[in-house]
Amino acid sequence: MALLTLRDVSLSFGGPLLLDHANLTIEPGERIALLGRNGTGKSSLLKVLAGTIKVDDGEISQLKNLRCAYLSQEVPANIEANVFDTIALGLGDIGHTLSEYQHVINALSDDHSDKLLNRLDRLHRELDELDAWKFEQKVSSILTRMELDGQALMANLSGGMRRRVWLAKELISEPDLLLLDEPTNHLDITNIQWLESFLKDYNGTLIMISHDRAFVQRIATRIIELDRGRLSSWECDFTTYLIRREQALEAEANQNKLFDKKLSQEETWIRQGIKARRTRNEGRVRALKRLREEHQARRELLAKAKINVQEAIRSGKIVAEVDHIDYAIQGNTIISDFTATISRGDKIGIIGPNGSGKTTLIKLILGYLKPDSGTVKLGTQLEIAFFDQLRQQLNEELSVIENVGEGSTRIEINNQSKHIIGYLQDFLFTPDRAQTPVKALSGGERNRLLLAKLFTKPANVLVLDEPTNDLDVETLELLEDLLLNFNGTIILVSHDRAFLNNVVTSTFVIDETGHVHDYVGNYDDAMRQREAESLNKIKSQPSNLSNEKIKKKNKSLAEKKPEKLSYKDQRELQDLPVRIEQLETALETLHQQLADPEFYKSTPEFIAQTNDQLGQYQHELDQAFKRWEVLENK
Repeated sequence: MALLTLRDVSLSFGGPLLLDHANLTIEPGERIALLGRNGTGKSSLLKVLAGTIKVDDGEISQLKNLRCAYLSQEVPANIEANVFDTIALGLGDIGHTLSEYQHVINALSDDHSDKLLNRLDRLHRELDELDAWKFEQKVSSILTRMELDGQALMANLSGGMRRRVWLAKELISEPDLLLLDEPTNHLDITNIQWLESFLKDYNGTLIMISHDRAFVQRIATRIIELDRGRLSSWECDFTTYLIRREQALEAEANQNKLFDKKLSQEETWIRQGIKARRTRNEGRVRALKRLREEHQARRELLAKAKINVQEAIRSGKIVAEVDHIDYAIQGNTIISDFTATISRGDKIGIIGPNGSGKTTLIKLILGYLKPDSGTVKLGTQLEIAFFDQLRQQLNEELSVIENVGEGSTRIEINNQSKHIIGYLQDFLFTPDRAQTPVKALSGGERNRLLLAKLFTKPANVLVLDEPTNDLDVETLELLEDLLLNFNGTIILVSHDRAFLNNVVTSTFVIDETGHVHDYVGNYDDAMRQREAESLNKIKSQPSNLSNEKIKKKNKSLAEKKPEKLSYKDQRELQDLPVRIEQLETALETLHQQLADPEFYKSTPEFIAQTNDQLGQYQHELDQAFKRWEVLENK
C-alpha cells in the first residue's frame, strides 16, 4: 500500500504553476531523488509532502499515522544546547524531561544538595510515569550509531557535524518518511560518504533533493523529475535517467516540431478567405482553435545558462613556485612543509575535511597570506579571478544589476560591448529578476550572480572555492565544459566528486596533520593512489610490529614468559596472511570495476550488490588485521 499519494495537485505563489495538476505515488522502502532546475519548486514540493505548505488544488492522501521527518537546507546556527538536548527535542515533551534529567545527573558530580536530589527524584518519577526510559536508550543508541558526543555543545561543532545532529533529531522519532533538502551542502567528502553509508542502511522511505551527482548515483533507486509543473518518474539509477531523459527531450522536441508545422499549415488555410471556411469545414475551424489553445498552454523548457569567461593574455609558464612553506594559527598547524610547482594550464583540485585549511592553502599559493616559513614565488602576467564560497564579493543591499554593472549599463566581454540586461539573461536572470536585491536571491541564484560578476573581468587564473553549491545539474555541466575549455590555470576547491572527476588533472589532498599530498589525476585517481599507499603501509606493518615486539620481549624475557598459542591459533596465524592477500586482491578488482563507466549501465540491483560486497570485503579485511594483531600480541 502506498505511503503517500498526490492526485492532480496544483500549487502557485503568484507566478507560473510550480505544480500543475501533478501526480505522485510513494511506496514504502523507496529511496527517491527529486531533481529539477533551480526555481522549479522542488523545495516547495518537499514542504507539501511534509505538510507545512497547503496546495491550491488537488488531493493528498497518506497512510494513517504516517510519521514524517523533514531536514531543511539550512540548520540553525545559533543553537546553545548540547548534542543530547538537541536530539531529544525530536521527542517533544518527553525529550525535555529527559534533557532535564541528564543535566541533574551531570550536576550531581559537583553538588549533592538535598534540593538537587529531590529534583532528581521528581524527574525519576515523571520518567517512570511516562515510560520514558526506552526513549533515553533510543537517544543513547542514535548517539552511538551516528558517532556523536552527547555532551558536545552545538555552537562548537562544524557545519557538517551540526547537520548530522539535526538529522539525528529528526530520526529519533523513527519516521516512516524522511525528507532531505540538499543534505550534502557544505559537507566535506568524508561526511558525505558517511551519510551515504547511513542512508543505505536506513529502513524507512527517503525522498531527497540533491545536485550531487555521485551522491544521487549511490543512493537513489528511483528518480522523480519536476519539470514545468509536472512530475515524471524514472525507475532507474541516475546515470540511466540521464540517458533516458535525453531521449525523452529529443522525442518531445520532434513532437513539438510536427505540432508547430501542423499549426502553421492550419493558420495558412484559415487566411485563405471565406471560401475555404464553408460550412462543411467548421470542424476544421474548431480544431484550429484547439491547436491554438494547446500551443498557448505549452510550457517551454527553461533556458540554459550561457556562461563564458573572458580570457586574459597568457600568463608566464610558471604560475607559482611554493617551497617548503609552513603556516599556523595560534599555534595550530594548518599547512606543514608544502612544496609544489603550479604551471600554466594546470587544473588542480584541493580536497580535505572541513576546517583543514583548503582556502588558507589557496591564499598562501596566491600570495594573499604570508607563510610562517618557506617561500612562495608568483609567476608573471597573472590575472586572477577568485570565486569566494562565502560570496563576500556581493553587496547584499544592491540589486543584481548594480553588483555586476558597478554603475555602468554596458560591459565589455571579449572585446564586444554588451548591455548588462542581455549579459545577465545569459546567466538566467530575467529583466525583472535583475532588479532584485541580492539578499532576496536563492543560493543557486547567488552562485550564478557571483559567476556573472567574476567573468566580467579578464582572467588567466581561475580560483573557485566551492562553486557548485546550490547549482542545478544543467548549470554544473555547463560550468564543467567552460572550465575544460579554459586555456588558463584553474585551482578548484570542491566536495563534489563528479565535478572534480570531470575537471581536474591534479589533486592536492590535505590531511589532519596539515600535510598536503600531491597526486596526478582527478578525485578517483587520487583515492586509488591513497588506497595503494595505505595498503603498502599496512603490508609493511607486520615486520615492523614484529621487530618492535621482539625488542620488548627480549627486554622483559626474564620477568615474563610469553604465552603459548594453541594449535588452532597457530594455524589461524599462519592462514591469515593468505586471507588478507585474497581480500586485498578482491578489493582491488572491485575498485577497478567501480571505476569503469560501463559498470554503471548495469541494473541498480547489481550496482547496489557490488557496493555492498565492497563494504563486506573491507569489513572482513579490517577484522582480519585486528585478529592478526591479537594473535601477534600473544
